[in-house]
Amino acid sequence: MPTYLPRLLACLALVTARLALADCSRPMQVPVSSTGQSVIISEGAISGIYPELLRSLGGKDGCEFVLGPVPRARQELLFETGKPDLLVPAVRTPRRDEHGIFVPLTRSRATVIAIAIDAKRAPFKSAYDLLERKDVRVVLVRGFDYGAAYLELVEALQRQNRLVLESDPLAVARVLKANPGDITIMAPVIFVGAIQDDARVSDMLEKLRFDPIPELPWGDNGLYISKSSVSKEDSATLLTLLNRPAVASTLWKSFQSYYPAAVLKESIRPRDSK
Repeated sequence: MPTYLPRLLACLALVTARLALADCSRPMQVPVSSTGQSVIISEGAISGIYPELLRSLGGKDGCEFVLGPVPRARQELLFETGKPDLLVPAVRTPRRDEHGIFVPLTRSRATVIAIAIDAKRAPFKSAYDLLERKDVRVVLVRGFDYGAAYLELVEALQRQNRLVLESDPLAVARVLKANPGDITIMAPVIFVGAIQDDARVSDMLEKLRFDPIPELPWGDNGLYISKSSVSKEDSATLLTLLNRPAVASTLWKSFQSYYPAAVLKESIRPRDSK
């Protein structure tokens, strides 16, 4: 082997590593809405699991993420019209796949969430069961999307005049507290995260019941990179950055620090679990 070859290979490896860690060409615009402990918005300040993750990546790797608060429905609309660069956090759905490149970071599911009024209240076993129990109102967050089956259920509830839409999970919790016979559908980590630090509704925690239904199975959760607003070069940089195993591992450890194990068991798992 020529004496210069090892040094040449080492230089090539260094160049490749630097290219993989290339900075984004500009700050990435990321509108966010209150989503349990995943995104916390308090008096204009933004914190929580995903903001902490993005800020740590920006500090280490040169991709700056500019976060701004918006209602969830507006966040979704902005993403669909190609305005922001990331949709964070997000369940993977076919509709969102049309507008963005999905980066899986965890596994999650939505469940029916009810207040256990008494032991006689039967669990909800399916979407059909929910639609048949016409005395129950369903309170949802405007703009949430858990896939086709969820959207079909929303449309059916609208036709039955049983649907109430609110701007965020905390608003849903306040409606449920005032009307304990109502229920909601969302990931338990989002609902629990919204109420656990709010004295007006935190007393609901020990009364909650989570009913999984087959129409809302476990699926991929993470974030989307916009196909419209982000260049191919910046998309490649972000994908290299976000697909590192350490990113998903760090995110999962953050969930474990923010939530009780019993709540995580119902709604979120590490990315490599089944």
